[in-house]
Amino acid sequence: MQIASQRIHSGRVINLDIDTVRFPDGSTGQLEIIRHPGAAAVVPFASDPHGPDPTILLIEQYRYAANGSLIEVPAGRLNPGEDPEVCAHRELLEEVGVTAGRLERLTTIWTTPGFTDERIHLFWASELKADKHAREPDEFIEVVPKPLSEALRLVQSGVITDAKTALSLLFVAGFILEH
Repeated sequence: MQIASQRIHSGRVINLDIDTVRFPDGSTGQLEIIRHPGAAAVVPFASDPHGPDPTILLIEQYRYAANGSLIEVPAGRLNPGEDPEVCAHRELLEEVGVTAGRLERLTTIWTTPGFTDERIHLFWASELKADKHAREPDEFIEVVPKPLSEALRLVQSGVITDAKTALSLLFVAGFILEH
């Protein structure tokens, strides 16, 4: 339980607080917490999701923190008060240049609850229509279509190491398409 909170840094993407908390055993302590507004991520199906080995649209995106590019599903930060489904639609258009006729929720995950309150809402999308992307100036993205089977092999082999992407792909393959 939070007893007090002190903002140490306010940034464009995150805020950093030092919280004084009461732990379950009654003791108290201080924790550094990164506050994040949350995000939405989406697995876009470029072909029939229930067809044989459907094609998905991944992105290869430069990530400074990873010292290079990562293969990911499209995703982005929630705007203040924004519904995660609206964010997922927005990110599909911004990063991939498509709109989705169908968007379905997969699940919501905590990214790293040891030090941040960030949650990512995961979706899958189909019935895509081409449109014009609207990437932000610091987004260096290439759209990479892949058969789902190949994307899953990239997760298994450690080429896809982004957690939201790996979990989204495994979730789609194991819980959505298998049923």
